[in-house]
Amino acid sequence: MRVCPGGYAWWYVDGVSDDGRHGITVIAFLGSVFSPYYAWSGRADPIDHSAVNVVLYGKPAAWAMTERRRHSVARDAASLAIGPSSLDWDGTALTIRVEEVTSPLPSRLSGTIRVRPEGITPGPFTLDAEGRHRWWPLSPAARIEVAFDRPSLHWQGHAYLDTNEGDVPLEHSFRSWTWSRSTLRHGAAILYDVLRRDGSRQDLSLRFDPDGTPRPIEPPVPAPLPRTLWRLPRTTRSDDGTAAVLRRFEDAPFYSRSLLSARICGEAVQPVHEALCLDRFSHPLVRLMLPFRMPRALR
Repeated sequence: MRVCPGGYAWWYVDGVSDDGRHGITVIAFLGSVFSPYYAWSGRADPIDHSAVNVVLYGKPAAWAMTERRRHSVARDAASLAIGPSSLDWDGTALTIRVEEVTSPLPSRLSGTIRVRPEGITPGPFTLDAEGRHRWWPLSPAARIEVAFDRPSLHWQGHAYLDTNEGDVPLEHSFRSWTWSRSTLRHGAAILYDVLRRDGSRQDLSLRFDPDGTPRPIEPPVPAPLPRTLWRLPRTTRSDDGTAAVLRRFEDAPFYSRSLLSARICGEAVQPVHEALCLDRFSHPLVRLMLPFRMPRALR
């Protein structure tokens, strides 16, 4: 995947254990979209601002996201290495090997994650009118196996895998979005409501068969959610216009990730939900806060 100056690419995995006690998110960034260092550099070289973000939810909990320079990145058609961590695709499963240091309190984060898609979708969706941002929900329904040595952690569950790429910064094209993915009895559902910078919208409501075939559905009814601890507004959609927050995963000034309870496609589900405000992200004070959670490797 080619990443142009000013652009970005990322690969995203999230999973929740079958018993609901644990969750994980892994994002591999080239041209890290939330990096203050990339913004301050003028965004001339996206590969010089790459990172693997790994977050464990539940007990134990952990966060790691160290930005690395160009010489620490290696990639080909089936693999990507950023520093000591790597992602490898063998045609049936994605294997992620994690070797990171947590922040702000340093400790070792070491383990292996395997994501096994139930099906692969046919291609990407464009999120803006100019075609500068592409989202590909590669596998809306997948299985995940998590095995960590540091900390000691082993579980299996349901998962989701996608990739995103763009030619310009997110905040140039979008003001905000909300997104959720729900595992259904057969396949998955994704709701993606985007507010563009020009005031227009892109609202995607999709159901995916187990083999990855997408089927547009009538958008469910808007459902309000309480503001986050940072007073970030957020909403979602559900069949009956109601939803509840079961668990808070991430709560940042411009971003939240949560586990919800809702009804989608006639089923009681527990969607993984995110809300992003790029107006807040662009505020200079917020960018000054980010290095405490996103250190940059000195070499």
